[in-house]
Amino acid sequence: MKKFCLFCLFFPQILLLRAQGDSTVMELDAMLIQENRLEIPFHKSSRNISVIHRKALETTPARSLQEILAFTPGVDVRQRGVGGVQADVGIRGGSFEQTLMLVNGIKLSDPQTGHHMMNIPVPLSGIDRVDILKGPASRIYGQNAYTGAINIITSLPETKGFQAGLYGGDFGMRGGNIQIALPVGTFKQTLGVSHDASDGHWHNSDYKVTNVFYEGGKSIGEYQEIKAMIAFTDRTFGANGFYSSAFPDQWESIQTYLTALSHTLDRDKLWINTRAYWRRNMDEFRLRREEPAFFQNIHTTDVLALELNGRYTSTLGTSGFGVEGRTEQIDSNNLGERKRTLLGLFAEHRITFLEDGDLRAGVYSNYYSEYGWRHFPGAEVGYQFTDAVRLYGNVGVSFRIPTYTDLYYVGPTNIGNADLEPEKAINYEGGIKIRKNNWRAEAVYFNRHTNNLIEWARSDESVPWQPQNFNEVTFQGVETGISYHLNTSSRNLRLDEVSLSYNFIDANLIEQEGKETRYALNALRNQVIGGMQASYREDWELTLKSRYIERMMLDPYFLLDARLDFNRLKTLGYFAECSNITNSEYIEAGTVQMPGRWFRAGISFRMK
Repeated sequence: MKKFCLFCLFFPQILLLRAQGDSTVMELDAMLIQENRLEIPFHKSSRNISVIHRKALETTPARSLQEILAFTPGVDVRQRGVGGVQADVGIRGGSFEQTLMLVNGIKLSDPQTGHHMMNIPVPLSGIDRVDILKGPASRIYGQNAYTGAINIITSLPETKGFQAGLYGGDFGMRGGNIQIALPVGTFKQTLGVSHDASDGHWHNSDYKVTNVFYEGGKSIGEYQEIKAMIAFTDRTFGANGFYSSAFPDQWESIQTYLTALSHTLDRDKLWINTRAYWRRNMDEFRLRREEPAFFQNIHTTDVLALELNGRYTSTLGTSGFGVEGRTEQIDSNNLGERKRTLLGLFAEHRITFLEDGDLRAGVYSNYYSEYGWRHFPGAEVGYQFTDAVRLYGNVGVSFRIPTYTDLYYVGPTNIGNADLEPEKAINYEGGIKIRKNNWRAEAVYFNRHTNNLIEWARSDESVPWQPQNFNEVTFQGVETGISYHLNTSSRNLRLDEVSLSYNFIDANLIEQEGKETRYALNALRNQVIGGMQASYREDWELTLKSRYIERMMLDPYFLLDARLDFNRLKTLGYFAECSNITNSEYIEAGTVQMPGRWFRAGISFRMK
C-alpha cells in the first residue's frame, strides 16, 4: 500500500520530466492581492500566499469550497462528513477558532463559536477566486486572524450570462446551482443559488444546504462606485459523532444572513472604501434529534460593523489607513444575553529601497469593551535578487479573544471558563520564492510562540472538557511547494500542470500537569499534496489530486481523487468524479468515520 501511495504522489512528477512545451505567463504574476487597504502584486508579496483560481474551483474533484481548501498546502480541513456540510479549517497547526474567513474583505467571524466560520453564504459557482494568507494577519484584518485569513472574492460580470448545473452521486447525494449575470447599463448584478443534499454516508449524517447570493454595483461618474450584497445560507444536518460519540443522534440547523453596502472612491493617488455590514447566525442544536426537550441549544448572534479603509500613494511610498467599529451580541438559552463592542484603528506604510527591495510595516490597535486596548504591530521585508528569485521575511503579533462558547457554555461533556484571557502569539517567517518561465517554487520556515494559548483540556474522562490558558506553546514548521505549467497546444494530448508540496509542523506544547488536551496536539504534522491536470484536444480535462495526511494524534492516511470534465466551457458540459479512490479508512474530526470510495457525476449548461 505504501508503495502504491508513493507512486500516486510522484507519478505526476515523472510525467513532468517527460513533458515539453512552450512557456506561458501565469495569471498569478499580474494578479493583485486584495487586502482591505493596500494592493500588492502577487509576485512582490512578502508573505506566503496561496490563490485558488476559477479554473481550479471548477475542475478540482470537490463539490464545496471546504473540500477544495483541503488541497491547499498548509491548510488543514477537518470535515465531519462529505460535502463540507460542517468543517473546521486550520492554518499552520492552528485551530478552527484561529482562522479568519472573509467574503470580499467582510469578516464572517461569529462570537458564538468558530465552528460557524465556514457557513459561507456563497455558491461555489459564484466565487471568482480565493486568497489564502498564511501566518499572522491581525495587523491586516484585526483579531481572530491568528494563524491566517481566507478571503473569498466575487466579481460583477460586464456581460450577460447564465449558468446552471445538476449532479448526483453515492449516499443519495444530489444538488444543483444557477448563476445569472444581468448587467443593465452601468448597473452590474449577479445572482447565484445552490442546493446540495445527501442521505448521509452513515447513521444520522444526512444534510441539506441551500445558498443564495446577490451582488449589485453601479458606477457613479468616473471615480466612484456603490455595491450592495445580500446572502443567505441554510444548513441542516445529522451530527453523528460531530461533538461527542456518546450521543449518535445529534442534530443541528443553522441559518446565516449577510448584508453589506459599500462605497468606493478611486481618484488619482487616493483610494477610500467605506462599508457597513450585518451578519446574523441562528443555530439550533439537539443532543437527541427527535427529543429536543432532552438537551437543546438555541443561539442567535448579530454582528453589526462600520469600516473605512484607504490608501494614499506619494513619493514616499504607499500609506494605508483605516478604522472599524463593531458590535457583537448573542441571545442564547445556554450562553445568556451578552454584548460586546470593538473599535479598531489601522495604519501602515510601504516603501521601496535599493530599487529591488521593499519594506512594509504597520500596527492595528484594538479596543475591546471586555479587555481594553491591545496592539498588533508587524513588518514585512522583501528583496528581488533576480527576476526569478525573491527572498522575504516578516514578523507579527496575532491575537484572538475567547468566543462566548469558550467563556460560558454549559453541557454534559463541555463547560466554559469565564476567567479566560485572550490568546496572543509572536510570529516569525522567512522564505524564498522562485519563478522561472513556467516554474513556480517556494520554501518557507515559520515559528509561532504563545504563552497563553486557549485549549480545551480535562484531567480524565470522568470530567467535562473545559478551556484553559496554557503556559507555553511553540508551533514551527517548514512549507515547500513546486509547480510547473505547460502549454502544448500543438499536441492533442497535453499535460497542462503538475504540482507537489510538502509541509511539516512541530508543536511543542508544555502541558499542564494532569491535563489532557483536545485540539492543540491534533494538528497536522506531515502533509504531502500532489496534483496533475491533463487535457485532450479542447474537450476533455482530467484532474488528479493526491494527499498524504499525518496528524499528531491520529493515524495517517492517503487519499487519491480524480475528476474528468467534457466540454466544461461549452454550452453543454459533463463531469464525473471519484473520491478516495484508494478506499482508505480515516477520520478527520470528532469520531466521524469518513466514507470509502464514492462517486459523483453531473451536467452543466452555459449561455452568454
